[in-house]
Amino acid sequence: MAVPPSKAGTKGVPREHRRQQMLEAATEEFGTRGYAAASLPAIAARVGVTKTLLHQYLGTKEDLYLACLVPVGDRLLDAIRTAMGPDGTAPHTPLRVLHGIFTALEGRREAWFVLYDTTLPPGGEAARRASEYWSAIDRLAAGGTAELLRAAGSTDPLDADALKYVWRDLVATLVRWWVKHPEQTPEAMTQRCARLFAAAATLTSDGARGSSR
Repeated sequence: MAVPPSKAGTKGVPREHRRQQMLEAATEEFGTRGYAAASLPAIAARVGVTKTLLHQYLGTKEDLYLACLVPVGDRLLDAIRTAMGPDGTAPHTPLRVLHGIFTALEGRREAWFVLYDTTLPPGGEAARRASEYWSAIDRLAAGGTAELLRAAGSTDPLDADALKYVWRDLVATLVRWWVKHPEQTPEAMTQRCARLFAAAATLTSDGARGSSR
């Protein structure tokens, strides 16, 4: 979602409001172009301020990225934990988690790619903080997928590990598709996922019956 040029750089704009405009513009820039290609002058131009003023408010490029990353990471972790419930066994957990993710991202869908930015310079604070969020989300995914398998009668740890990877890629793919279809609400996406899961279960069931003949 494009952030239109504004008069954020003119006098009279409250400091916190101007800072929020900068963060919104930066989130879009990092989310659509990636950290490596993101341009501070382009971010400043989106909100009608100078690059110097952007630095004064939010520091270096890495500082600016971190200011965008932390609220996104915290919001997504919160949404996933809430969807899973205190013990990770809430009814319809996968769909609840997806709905939580879609809702947390609505209005700023490209923020997903701020969190999962593959162009971050290795070894820096930005990469370290992003990795912490990835690990926390992976731990939640591991617990959730293991619980799903236990409910289905499987306690094989390799099954759980494989399903965690499948789930991670599935969520990323669904978010990418959603970004390309801005008319789709979080509720519509959740309903679509429910239909896709039901179809996949039918195909799997049919395939298993066919192989046993």
